[in-house]
Amino acid sequence: MARDQIDMTPLQSRHELVGWMEAGIKPPSEFRIGTEHEKTPFTLEGHQPVPYEGGRGIGALLEGMQLLLGWEPIMERGNIIGLYDVTGGGAISLEPGGQFELSGAPIETVHQTQSELMAHLAQVREVATPLGIGFLGLGMTPSWSRSQIPAMPKGRYKIMTNYMPKVGRYGIDMMYRTCTVQTNLDFCSEADMVRKLRVSVALQPVATALFANSPFTEGKPNGYLSFRSEIWRDTDNARAGMIPWAFEDGMGFERWVDYALDVPMYFVKRGESYIDVAGSSFRAFFEGRNNSLPGERPTLSDWANHLSTIFPEVRLKRYLEMRGADGVPWGRLPALPAFWVGLLYDDQSLNAAWDLVRHWTAGERQALRDDVPRLGFKARIRDRDMLEIARECLTLSHAGLRRRNRVDQSGRDESLHLEPLQRILESGRTPAEQMLEKYHGAWGGSVEPAYQEYAF
Repeated sequence: MARDQIDMTPLQSRHELVGWMEAGIKPPSEFRIGTEHEKTPFTLEGHQPVPYEGGRGIGALLEGMQLLLGWEPIMERGNIIGLYDVTGGGAISLEPGGQFELSGAPIETVHQTQSELMAHLAQVREVATPLGIGFLGLGMTPSWSRSQIPAMPKGRYKIMTNYMPKVGRYGIDMMYRTCTVQTNLDFCSEADMVRKLRVSVALQPVATALFANSPFTEGKPNGYLSFRSEIWRDTDNARAGMIPWAFEDGMGFERWVDYALDVPMYFVKRGESYIDVAGSSFRAFFEGRNNSLPGERPTLSDWANHLSTIFPEVRLKRYLEMRGADGVPWGRLPALPAFWVGLLYDDQSLNAAWDLVRHWTAGERQALRDDVPRLGFKARIRDRDMLEIARECLTLSHAGLRRRNRVDQSGRDESLHLEPLQRILESGRTPAEQMLEKYHGAWGGSVEPAYQEYAF
């Protein structure tokens, strides 16, 4: 999330919380696609982490991007921590360890997503290369220890860094060593939201397998294909996971609000200050029972910011966020929005996808999600393996994109962006397995070649 929300309207009722989310409903003609991707900066010389400070640091990179783009700077206590495109709606932000994130503008087609990504990467290279900075397209830093990675000067991250070790083994790794690509999609009604949420939660392990791209930790194979996904299994289970209750009768905006009310908070922002309220629920704050802010009631900003700190496999705000994929090289980035748009923005494919998953139990969905980080396409649910399921999903997505018939200047529809996934399925191996093969072969047991082969 590039910047905290600023709306100090005081909240008076639970209905307002529900209404804030309902405001995301829009007609299909106004459906948009948002793509967010993170990439790890590294020094071109020596392949080391990039600090925030200094003439060749992350702060200097953001300042250079501001001069190039003319975007509005996002500041915190005198430090530039992001950029915002007032006209188009896109943004650039920093994750805790300096991971550089583009939050793309809401756009109409996957073709436009590709154009946006290519323009962004060209702009980033123009500024970063003279600074000696490159970017890596993997789901996790392949060679650095946690202690090597610098912290960015953002107040919310300091609070999260202190809190994470209290609630899971891997929260610090998640914050400082991982990267993802996400797709954000719309819904036209509460029922449409529920259907898309259920399908995408059940099939998030498919995206995890297709984009599995984090097999190394501190220079060695870590035993997983997507260690980034494994990390989320023990980061903070009060705010992450497969949300099995979303498949129960009565699911809707109100049920999500009830869930979010009981998720522990991290912070409350007042002015430029972040007040540490980690561990207390939003419900207690809503009822005036927060010990750090006695008697105070939350604002719409507090609610929007709190929703951005909930991390299930699919997150509901005023749109749905697909959160299961590792970060990948730029050539595969448009494949993620293409995959989900084909499944969720075409009713025929969406209905077929629901038929595929509707009889899976909560236990079966969880077991599949637990197995995929380690087994990839070899994970199984009932009598089917993930490779077979992924092929069926890709067929459905392809058909959905063909029916959408959004063509580029050459007359090609959006299904062309699925080609990298098709090649992966034809090989029968996840990207991580292909990378491990290089590690044990041409790379000679070193991860250093990744800084060339998987660089942006």
